[in-house]
Amino acid sequence: MLSQVPNILTMLRIATCPILVLLLRDSSYDLALILFFIAGITDGLDGYIAKKFNCVSQLGAILDPIADKLLIASAYIMLAVLQDIPFWLLIVVMFRDLVIVVGYLVLVTMRSGVQMKPTYISKINTFLQILLMVAVLMEKATWLTIPWLVDSLIFGVLITTVVSGVQYVWLWGIKLERVDSTDS
Repeated sequence: MLSQVPNILTMLRIATCPILVLLLRDSSYDLALILFFIAGITDGLDGYIAKKFNCVSQLGAILDPIADKLLIASAYIMLAVLQDIPFWLLIVVMFRDLVIVVGYLVLVTMRSGVQMKPTYISKINTFLQILLMVAVLMEKATWLTIPWLVDSLIFGVLITTVVSGVQYVWLWGIKLERVDSTDS
């Protein structure tokens, strides 16, 4: 039973996505923030349990990053719709994610056994995306307002999104070039 706990926690995180959307639609920023914190705790907890009790599964390895992306994407879409973040930022973030998914699928199609490993700048980008979402939710819930914080985070998310997207395309181009040169 313990071996299924990480996957159950991940599924619960996925299930929070529609609730988060509804809370944001109703401008319940404080409850949305609490739900996001709970989702973050389950993210850390599922990883800890999986590693500590050696119950890492292939399903969990696939679902965990999907759950993370769904949660962030749900929040970003709603925050853009509510005009709490710029719509163009949503487009940049989603386009980068689309490029990464399509690029990965192309690479896997042309070369089997390719592992998806996030780059350092990509990890910074994810951290800044989460920090921006938390800052916006905290500001809207009137828990904390730092006038320059949201604008600075928007700029940071924009820069790291573009740089990490270009980095992935460049790295995958090198890998594909190596595949082509070994075929010749």
